[in-house]
Amino acid sequence: MNYDIIIIGAGPGGIFSAYELATKRPDLKIAVFETGNALEKRKCPIDGDKVKSCIKCKTCAIMSGFGGAGAFSDGKYNITNDFGGTMHEYIGRDKALELMRYVDKINVENGGEATKLYTTAGTDFKKICTQNRLKLLDASVRHLGTDINYIVLGNIYNKICDVVDFKFNTPVEHIEIIDGGYRVHHKDGSDDCKDCIVSVGRSGSKWMEKICEELNIETKSNRVDIGVRVELPAVIFSHLTDELYESKIVYRTQKFEDNVRTFCMNPNGIVVNENTNGIVTVNGHSFEDPSKKTENTNFALLVSKHFSEPFEDSNGYGESIAMLSNMLGGGVIVQRFGDLERGRRSNHSRIAESTVRPTLQATPGDLSLVLPKRILDDIIEMIYALDKIAPGTANDDTLLYGVEVKFYNMEVALDENLMTKYKGLYVIGDGSGVTHSLSHASASGVYVAQKILEQAE
Repeated sequence: MNYDIIIIGAGPGGIFSAYELATKRPDLKIAVFETGNALEKRKCPIDGDKVKSCIKCKTCAIMSGFGGAGAFSDGKYNITNDFGGTMHEYIGRDKALELMRYVDKINVENGGEATKLYTTAGTDFKKICTQNRLKLLDASVRHLGTDINYIVLGNIYNKICDVVDFKFNTPVEHIEIIDGGYRVHHKDGSDDCKDCIVSVGRSGSKWMEKICEELNIETKSNRVDIGVRVELPAVIFSHLTDELYESKIVYRTQKFEDNVRTFCMNPNGIVVNENTNGIVTVNGHSFEDPSKKTENTNFALLVSKHFSEPFEDSNGYGESIAMLSNMLGGGVIVQRFGDLERGRRSNHSRIAESTVRPTLQATPGDLSLVLPKRILDDIIEMIYALDKIAPGTANDDTLLYGVEVKFYNMEVALDENLMTKYKGLYVIGDGSGVTHSLSHASASGVYVAQKILEQAE
């Protein structure tokens, strides 16, 4: 079939491209091809059964499907250029912020109206952090929560599903350049289009690499973030989370002068498994519904690594560390901070006696056998630094889950329109290596849709 526009991937970038195009020009013929299921059919087979570990489905229901990996995330939309991607380097800082605010408006209009927009503006915590060699990054954050985020996505889908042709469980194999556009080959055949938007997310990193090789599109290595997820009593960070919800804090270690940062803070949340290309890592969620809240808060501590010659495979490095964790623990490993400091592995009895009740059934073990010493030293030093602004962070019973790895796609060569060297072939979202967050990925989708609409006028 011939379409005006084909979108590959129904994650945040693809969804907001489709939404912008469908609501502004419902006469356009638009198709979205997605490897995973529709939102209501996305279900992890072990969800709710904490006895089992990840069974490594061929297509992960948590990572793929309508909404992408963001569908079951904490639903945090950070409005900032300080982190979350480098889109502002392509389109300008003011335009990037304008688009993120526009995305926030759409989320509020589609079910997020009762949620709160937090901001670091005017907070005293910036001074307190600075006094303790920590840096609090500027941002406004809309916290939808996993539950409200799901509702928002469902409402957006219902608004455009009669206009957009969604093809679920239809992975795209490759893209062919033809006269006047592109031919998208998939498991059910092929379809043609004038403009093609690629938005495959982080889980599509290997596919994106293959497509760039086939089409001779230049790429460059991106970073990988490696670390642990910390879980502790929510009261320890409540003075921060009550005011800011998500506090992005950076610390430069004294030993190695490496930067360690907090990431994805989930007040009263849960720790969860995540499957990326068959490798099980750890993540965190939280909810707006009071009945789903826990007594714990969790957040990641991450160290970035970026390799150049002779080794350039940053993601491969992260995967090898995660695979070691999977080999030793059958998935995610959990360890008490006190056990790590004493040089001993955690066991079931020590975890059971801990004052912090784990929200994820993980394998007690020794993270020092998994994480490189430099990264582990960075994390330990960061925990003691955080203990100065949130006393109790460095308690013996604080739980560390490993490993958490944030894989970033190689950065695809794009122009100021987020377009490749081929006219009409755009790459957006986390699959481009340009964005690293829900808000940036969604904004990139709106941006490209608006560029296509401008050209159609």
